[in-house]
Amino acid sequence: MKSQLLPTIALALAACGQPQQTTDHATASPAPVEAQVASTAPAGAYTIDKVHSSLIVRLDHLSYSQFTARFVRWDAQLQFDPNAPEHSQINVTIDPRSIASDNPPDGFIDIMRGTEFLSAAQFPNITFRSTRVERTGPNTANIVGDLTLRGVTKPVTLQARFNGGYGGMQLDPHARVGFSAHGTFKRSDFGMSYGIPAPGTTMGVGDDVSVTIEAELTGPAWVAPATTP
Repeated sequence: MKSQLLPTIALALAACGQPQQTTDHATASPAPVEAQVASTAPAGAYTIDKVHSSLIVRLDHLSYSQFTARFVRWDAQLQFDPNAPEHSQINVTIDPRSIASDNPPDGFIDIMRGTEFLSAAQFPNITFRSTRVERTGPNTANIVGDLTLRGVTKPVTLQARFNGGYGGMQLDPHARVGFSAHGTFKRSDFGMSYGIPAPGTTMGVGDDVSVTIEAELTGPAWVAPATTP
């Protein structure tokens, strides 16, 4: 009996030690491809609809929160090519004196406009001029351009999403398109190093500036369909 039992135990121990093989041969499904958003907007020149657009900037404050400000006065011109978006161009002009924030203490906005930050009196315009558009998906693209701030020009990339558009209608007799975009840049690259935390600390205002843009733009006039007599 003993001689029969030992081989049985050995076989059982060997089986327990072997790796378990799964029989599930199913493969992961590929991620669904995003559909292209609907748009009947034509090619042409578009200008910003200021009522439905916003330009927001955020900076880290002590690593406790993201200080948020906005520019009230800004403009944008888009040369739009729906058939070849990579040929589109965008030009943005911002008035740095129009910076605003919620509940600012006395003198705070003057500091933001002053020489430690925007130097708005000396440099009354901030501009962004696209240099190329790189499509990244059916509705997305990287917009690479030159940002000029405080007299310094550096390349900046915005990640943009096309939200759709139309060619106009009776109630809105111009074409319209919508975009969302965001990007970051270092303010120290443009001569704004005031308040940046010392290495190893968070006591101050961060170097990275986050930009968020929501934009609707109006374009060519709507052409009403011809009526049949």
